[in-house]
Amino acid sequence: MSVTLVWLRHDLRLGDNPLFQIDSTHEQLLCVYVLDQAWLIPESGLGVPRIGPARLRFLWESLIALRGELLKRGSDLLVRIGAPLDIVTDLVERYRVSQVRLRREAGDDEVQDGLCLAKSVGEGVEVWQADSGLLLSEETLPVPLGALPASFSAFRRRVEERLAISEALPAPVTLPPWPADAPRGLPPLAQVCSKAVAWTADARGEFHFAGGEAAGLSRLDHYMWESGAVARYRTTRNELRGADFSTRLSPWLAHGCLSARQVRDALRYWEASHGANESSKWVFYELLWRDYFHWAARQEGRALFGARLLPPLGEAFLAWREGRTGVPFIDAAMHELAATGWLSNRARQNAASFLIHDLGEDWRLGAAWFEHCLVDFDVASNWGNWRYVGGLGRDSRERRFDVIKQAEYYDPDGTYVACWEAAGRRADQWALGAGGAGQTAR
Repeated sequence: MSVTLVWLRHDLRLGDNPLFQIDSTHEQLLCVYVLDQAWLIPESGLGVPRIGPARLRFLWESLIALRGELLKRGSDLLVRIGAPLDIVTDLVERYRVSQVRLRREAGDDEVQDGLCLAKSVGEGVEVWQADSGLLLSEETLPVPLGALPASFSAFRRRVEERLAISEALPAPVTLPPWPADAPRGLPPLAQVCSKAVAWTADARGEFHFAGGEAAGLSRLDHYMWESGAVARYRTTRNELRGADFSTRLSPWLAHGCLSARQVRDALRYWEASHGANESSKWVFYELLWRDYFHWAARQEGRALFGARLLPPLGEAFLAWREGRTGVPFIDAAMHELAATGWLSNRARQNAASFLIHDLGEDWRLGAAWFEHCLVDFDVASNWGNWRYVGGLGRDSRERRFDVIKQAEYYDPDGTYVACWEAAGRRADQWALGAGGAGQTAR
């Protein structure tokens, strides 16, 4: 019987997922997620692994939820830890897979894995890749990928000139059965990382992120319909505290528990009922920003991450990382990041600007630290935004924030700083090393 292997990476959902749009010619189905072992090993530079406990906890919740949905449809999920390319290639050979289905990724490591897979499995195995999770596909981009505009504003204008965003695809009702002799299931999180099992976000963050497609759809429904907060997004999006000043959809989008098109469809339904306003338009613009960073990363490849090696850590960076710079607004943001795995966009921009422009530190150190901490880490958005604040790469205008004025404007009564002035969960609770030179920038 023909066996199809779906290699899941950042697409942990069934709805609007082209990888699961499978017809009757696919007789058996293997769904596989491989956590890269290298992500769990502390690297010499920052002294921490690429994936921190907040994101790892959310990821495992998402995988467990996805497995439950697959089982309902007659399939299952296999989760392994190791070298993704080696494990997938071995599964292809062992179970005589005829087709491998995977998402086209933005990260250079993932892109190279896809290219190497096509070479290693040979001509007898089809490697089928699809754009997934985005508003646009390579076919519907308003310009060829190689001619992507240097600024988001120009990109947005081109998209609006020929808006061609398809509706989200429905989730499959049934899926092909699991090969009888194939392994299935996932290891307990405690065997992967005990710190992730113990992870709980500080209650001062005023929000709890739970992994999985159902949790993401529930948050989307709450934001659009129950709270009605979408109607106020334009005026609240730069706030610092509260559950609904932001959509807070980013972790589900980053892990692929939600797709951008699902969010866009929800916006359309809301606008059909309430009428479009500046706030609903701004939510759409934020989705476009996410797409833009993805396509920019695809175009730039390895160059997105700058030079290969990070510089040695200095005291200024360590003080920034641990929230002891002496600038209350910045220190509060870094305490919140370490304690919750999340930050508002306004706080992220200020923290990045301060590290780069006030402390004179290498932007790649900040990007790597955010990669470790953030529950909503997305390779294109994180590294693209850090370059954007640094005035590097595609748009070279310097974006320097006066953090004192920013604090006076966005936290005039000091409630945000007061909330996070106590360090709470220290950044080094998660076994940070002393640091040094030599860590790769990705």
